[in-house]
Amino acid sequence: MAILKILKYGDPVLRQKAKEVSKISKKIKTLIENMIDTMYANNGVGLAAPQVGESLRIFVIDVSKDNEPYNPVVFVNPKIIKKDGAICVKEGCLSFPEAFVNVRRYSDVKVKALDINGRPFVLDAKNGELMAYAIQHENDHLDGVLFIDHSRNIFEATEVLKANNLPQLEDDKLLNEADLEELILQKEAADKDKER
Repeated sequence: MAILKILKYGDPVLRQKAKEVSKISKKIKTLIENMIDTMYANNGVGLAAPQVGESLRIFVIDVSKDNEPYNPVVFVNPKIIKKDGAICVKEGCLSFPEAFVNVRRYSDVKVKALDINGRPFVLDAKNGELMAYAIQHENDHLDGVLFIDHSRNIFEATEVLKANNLPQLEDDKLLNEADLEELILQKEAADKDKER
């Protein structure tokens, strides 16, 4: 299999809305296999097709730990059908080498998609586990949305991008997630109360 070139932040393909996959052909299966190999070669948890220059609605995720066997999950034409709860997580992205910022995510998501053989499946990821926010992160790539658009602290994100010689935040792309932020603040306050 081939290791594909990962596009870096600033490449216009990363801001395009990806197209649905009409048929899981041999070419698409090869792309998916190459994406999985590329993800592993770069020590990633997930990789979306637009990151390797293919504007298609496909992403792959593997949240297995170091001591566990590989367990890649393939999502073709995914749709998040349910979102709930809120969590703040420090995220990075293979298109943003070495850059990590705190972002807002839902803690629980349910997604439906097709697997590599075109079979439909539904996956529930709950309790703010890695799979839950990895799905949101990769699914965003299919809509031209990047993790920094969910930044909780614009100043922090700006500094991180500058320190890593990456283009600056695009103000018009930043998401107003007041409801999600409110839930996160409530959760943080409740956690502090527990510690007292």
